Amino acid sequence: MHVNAPAPTAEDIRAVVVPLTSLEGPLLPMLHAVQHAWGHVPQAAVAVLADVLNLTRAEVHGVISFYHDFREAPAGRHVLKICRAEACQSMGGEALAAAALDRLGIGWHDTTANGAVTVEPVYCLGMCACAPAAMLDDRVVARLDGARMGRLLDEAGA
Repeated sequence: MHVNAPAPTAEDIRAVVVPLTSLEGPLLPMLHAVQHAWGHVPQAAVAVLADVLNLTRAEVHGVISFYHDFREAPAGRHVLKICRAEACQSMGGEALAAAALDRLGIGWHDTTANGAVTVEPVYCLGMCACAPAAMLDDRVVARLDGARMGRLLDEAGA
């Protein structure tokens, strides 16, 4: 991800997405490619994708806003996804999430002031038998409690 990179131009975005036009259903692969290139889907990408795919801007925006993994702003250096599904909630996930957000001084989808951590909800990590669970970057951590969550936040530099 290029968190501190300058905003891409329409030409930059076009260079990333045009090679994907031959794919069947290319919008999602294009959105993933744009987010991979810039760490988020910049607003400028909406018009480019609409033009390249002969869609309306509303259609492109609708897909971006439907899928929670697409970001409109760059994420922090680390992304903490906290499970919000029923099994994790029944094992104390709600209180654990509230305490983590409170410690960080942010809300869902926000990034800490130091740019270290972005917190996002996720609706299942497949660890229901070991709830509550979270994922820091690409590592799933199960059987979380306050102390383990605290260590995760410390590890992330929060």
